[in-house]
Amino acid sequence: MKQVGKRTKKVGPTRGLGSRYGTTVRKRYIKIVEVLKKLHECPQCGLQRVKRISVGLWKCRKCGFTFTGGAYTPTTKLGIVAKRAAKETLREEKKKNK
Repeated sequence: MKQVGKRTKKVGPTRGLGSRYGTTVRKRYIKIVEVLKKLHECPQCGLQRVKRISVGLWKCRKCGFTFTGGAYTPTTKLGIVAKRAAKETLREEKKKNK
């Protein structure tokens, strides 16, 4: 008995696009959707339970903590830089008050 090979290729998130839009755009789209759909770490309870509600809004399914973030990820590079700057400012103010 002969084995028949696969007839269709698994295409993941780009299944509805077919051969349209070019490979570069489809690969970029795959990266974004994979990051968007995976579970992220909650900043409050630390568990991998955060899902996106809408653009920029994220919610932890465990503790119910809702917060804002990036469109595709809960944290952005700019947000990390701003948080670091805010912490540094607080440290400087504490030193001045002492």
